[in-house]
Amino acid sequence: MSSKPVVIYGVTGYTGRLVAEYLREHNVPFTAAGRDGKRIAEVLAKVPGIETADYDIAEVEHNTEALTQLMKGSRVMCNMVGPFMKYGSEAVEACLAAGAHYSDTNGEQNWMMHAESTWGAAFAERGLLLAPGIAQMYTTGEIAANLCLETPGLDTLDILVLWKGFPTYASTQTIFSILTAEFFYLEQNQYVKWDPYAKAEVMVPGQHQTAMALPWGGTAHPVWFKNDPRVANCKVMGGVFERSVMEGVVQITGVVEEKIKPLPKAEQDKQLSEMAASLQSGMPPRENPRINTSVDSVHASGPLGRAHCVIHGNCNYKQTGLLQAYAAYHLLQAPPQRVGFASGCQAFGHRRLLGVLQSFGLVSAPELTVNGLRVA
Repeated sequence: MSSKPVVIYGVTGYTGRLVAEYLREHNVPFTAAGRDGKRIAEVLAKVPGIETADYDIAEVEHNTEALTQLMKGSRVMCNMVGPFMKYGSEAVEACLAAGAHYSDTNGEQNWMMHAESTWGAAFAERGLLLAPGIAQMYTTGEIAANLCLETPGLDTLDILVLWKGFPTYASTQTIFSILTAEFFYLEQNQYVKWDPYAKAEVMVPGQHQTAMALPWGGTAHPVWFKNDPRVANCKVMGGVFERSVMEGVVQITGVVEEKIKPLPKAEQDKQLSEMAASLQSGMPPRENPRINTSVDSVHASGPLGRAHCVIHGNCNYKQTGLLQAYAAYHLLQAPPQRVGFASGCQAFGHRRLLGVLQSFGLVSAPELTVNGLRVA
């Protein structure tokens, strides 16, 4: 049983360390949990300022019973153990059994849909938050979309998310895992399947050069906005600025479609995991705000109106770590605005999350135009 109010499950990964760092900055006590206590201690020793944090370490097996026992002493889990469609169920079920809020950083649209349909109502009945997908690649764009939607009469969202850097080991594993799944955009409030080979040349706000964008597994936004009466249509594309990486994903998609999808599920998982590890097996360097930039751009439209919001940021993994830490910090002091299955903005408010990111210097002030007029 944890003696701390927050559990970071999977703290030894790149993002888990950042969550620990930002929980320390919020003065939130936490338990760093995972399968290898010695490894956890080695990793946390390298987190800046960790000597001033109030934390303990818990070694725990990855099963519902063990995780439930761990969560009985805590109120919030920040789960970093993915791919989530493969490993997430045990953690969610443990939080539900223990009466704790749940959040993760997933980028798997099929996991989002599964979590909503399987546990959303049960979490809501207990007054608990089920918030998968609180991360830069989803929440920062969601903030921009909600700023656009403050203008009435807009029902269509065209979202672009780009960042400069390379995916971590865990992110790469997730990218490969979603290649075998179907993924969707939202059209007239119905899910429509993307072509697995879909790609686009996109205009990047603030620069002359274009970029290649992919549906990136459909992302979280269509799932969140399907429950929003303001929105009927939502398409999302994104990726990294480095074109060679994006071209590589396109090539890998072809291999997956032709050679891996016909295989049994277990063999699919094995081959995809091996392919992902061959591309990214180490720990990327700590982000540099002068290098690791991000752009979230949202065009919102309706029959008689238009809005466009751009949020320039830096250090997308730091944005994710901060958003996770703030979600836990908030939940320890006040209930969320929505219980059950909810996004970061639905649970905490888009302007509040924007303010948090700005206060830590991770995003600039949004550039918002409505019907061609700059309003922010």
